[in-house]
Amino acid sequence: MTSQLYETDFYRWTIEQSQFLQLGKFDRLDLSNLAEEIASLGKQQRQELRNRLGVLIGHLLKWQYQPAKRTRSWQVTISLQRREIRDILAENPSLQPYLDTAIQAGFSLGIDLVLIETPIKKKDLPTECIYTVEQILDSNFPDGIETEFD
Repeated sequence: MTSQLYETDFYRWTIEQSQFLQLGKFDRLDLSNLAEEIASLGKQQRQELRNRLGVLIGHLLKWQYQPAKRTRSWQVTISLQRREIRDILAENPSLQPYLDTAIQAGFSLGIDLVLIETPIKKKDLPTECIYTVEQILDSNFPDGIETEFD
């Protein structure tokens, strides 16, 4: 029944699984689906980190390549993404070794964002991430970003 519930009413299944765990009714757990869902939660954290890095890197590139079109919105987006990335890493310290890989994946997403939102041609953009981890996470990078619209 529990495995069938997983397929027909996922929300109810999660409530039941949580109750079984809390009550110590381990024999009632849907172990195979539960293991799959727990693994999925970890993958979601990695995906969240990659996506936020993509938005951040895309906005850093737009900031760098279109200085005349800079907006407060870009500035706020950069700040927000940095804060969210720092929070993800603080809440999931084991993602730290994955950061370099996530930056490379995020760079690809960032390039796509630039291509969608600007007239910049792909041939005019870098083929590899030009920012270091430190720069990506530094709220004062690039110089003056925090005071551009004050």
